Amino acid sequence: MNQDVRYVPDLVYREVPGFRPLELDLYLAQADVPLTVIVHVHGGGWRRGSRRHPLPRLGADFYQRLAGRGFAVAAVDYRLSGEARYPAAVDDVRAAVGWVREHAADYGLDGDRMFLWGDSAGGHLALMTALTGGDVQGVVAWFPVTDLAGLVADVAAAGGTPDPGPESREALFLGAPAAAVPDLAREASPVAYASAAAPPVLLMHGAADDLVPPAQSIRLAEALRGAGAAVELELVPGATHFWNGAQDVDAIVRRSAEFLALRRAEPAR
Repeated sequence: MNQDVRYVPDLVYREVPGFRPLELDLYLAQADVPLTVIVHVHGGGWRRGSRRHPLPRLGADFYQRLAGRGFAVAAVDYRLSGEARYPAAVDDVRAAVGWVREHAADYGLDGDRMFLWGDSAGGHLALMTALTGGDVQGVVAWFPVTDLAGLVADVAAAGGTPDPGPESREALFLGAPAAAVPDLAREASPVAYASAAAPPVLLMHGAADDLVPPAQSIRLAEALRGAGAAVELELVPGATHFWNGAQDVDAIVRRSAEFLALRRAEPAR
């Protein structure tokens, strides 16, 4: 652990009867002023993953390095699809944002200046939270699912292996294949919530991703721009999912952190 970063683990942010307590870990930079908070949401197809295991190519000290840039990081767990279906995970991430805001003074945080950051399914949950009233100042989403109804066709068009069946990741998340529940799939898709009220969004996606194709980020970027929202889209050449094939993952992290650092300097929304 970086000596300049304080680690506060296992904070229960939500208790839903019948489920395990939901926890987050805090990574806190040394600072003389309240810290801007990044709420980080892990990926894993909504069905696996942990706040303790960031993407392998990021390194085990990813959260510490983010905190070393002068942020606080709240790494959160949420209910996976084997525990509860949509909207449970979105509700959990929204609750985590609320908990951080409510307890900001206890940990030297700026409860009025918060960001969301997630990858893959975590990017989807971060976007859903931010675009449906999550009250944050910005979002970084890496290779996110943004349009559940369009995912099968996008995968096929990208040369991947589409899975329209009941055991697909999105079917387990929704409770049924997206084609069987089109209204629910739309409700659970960030692209449905593009509006001028959206906070600034940075979308970063591997140009060669055939698991969650870049068409998903392109579609959301177009919808946000059309609505008058601030959005930046960057496609990483040669990169597939999880940043495999990317030549410089550290540059991707820097780009993302700098996007939030610029938003940090702006007046709170």
